[in-house]
Amino acid sequence: MISEKPPVLLAGSASSILAQEVGAQLNLPLSPVDIRRFADSETFVKIDENIRGRDVYVIQSTSRPSNENIMELLLFIDAAKRASADRVTAVVPYYGYARQDRKDQGRVALSAKLVANLITTAGADRLITVDLHSGQIQGFFDIPVDHLIAAPTLLDHVTNSDYGEFCVVSPDVGNVKMARNYADTLGVPLAIVDKRRPKPNVSEVMAVIGEMQVRGKNVLLFDDMIDTAGTICNASVALRERGAREVYALAVHGVLSEPALERLEKSPIKEVVITNSIAQENRALPDKVRVLTIAPLIAQAIDRIHNHKSVSALFRQMAR
Repeated sequence: MISEKPPVLLAGSASSILAQEVGAQLNLPLSPVDIRRFADSETFVKIDENIRGRDVYVIQSTSRPSNENIMELLLFIDAAKRASADRVTAVVPYYGYARQDRKDQGRVALSAKLVANLITTAGADRLITVDLHSGQIQGFFDIPVDHLIAAPTLLDHVTNSDYGEFCVVSPDVGNVKMARNYADTLGVPLAIVDKRRPKPNVSEVMAVIGEMQVRGKNVLLFDDMIDTAGTICNASVALRERGAREVYALAVHGVLSEPALERLEKSPIKEVVITNSIAQENRALPDKVRVLTIAPLIAQAIDRIHNHKSVSALFRQMAR
């Protein structure tokens, strides 16, 4: 069944460029919106066209500043529901607070679940997101969740690049399943960096499992995100010390909190590949950082959902 009216695309301030690219893929303009920040830091949003009875998609990553961007997303959802939209889908390419997904100590908030509750309570009928830090976060929602995987975007980049003889390396044990999927798909060996975290955003390399796979080869480090870049940079040093030729880092989400850019610049990593799930337009990135677009992936998901087609084909490949 094909919907008679085209979907409505609303761009939040955190994902305005990505939303424009998604619109171009769908041959749709972005609907006009008014976003303001008042002197007391409150946020105001308004949808500047009639969306009654329409299928609305709010595109907004909840990256830094996370709290402001989450609030803006919630306000857009609420505004769309109050404007009598038929269905509102929150398109959140990067889901903030995803790493706070468990009670690993007493008296802490389960923040990933709380954000899920907020999105649902605001009125979202569906969520589209990309490469959640923990796949089980899908279970925090009482609405349908389409968990897209950006692996095909990264794989296309690898297959169209000349990396010579290479192997895939997981930067930590927790990432092994995803790294193995990449290695199997590319038909190359897998090695694992064994690290420990003495405290948040600090990592130390303990050993490299599969050291012989690394020696004399180029190395592709795959991760779901690069935050402060400590894990990736420490792993790159350890791999070079164990005989790797060149080290390349590939990740879906470029969080790049301080001091990530400085660390990446000084590290032995030759190239860093991320996607535009988090906007990087206003940042001075090192020359070694390359940004790929996930707009075609999101556009396909929106088109399939809007026209009541299966979305599973988009995330079946290398699904975690």
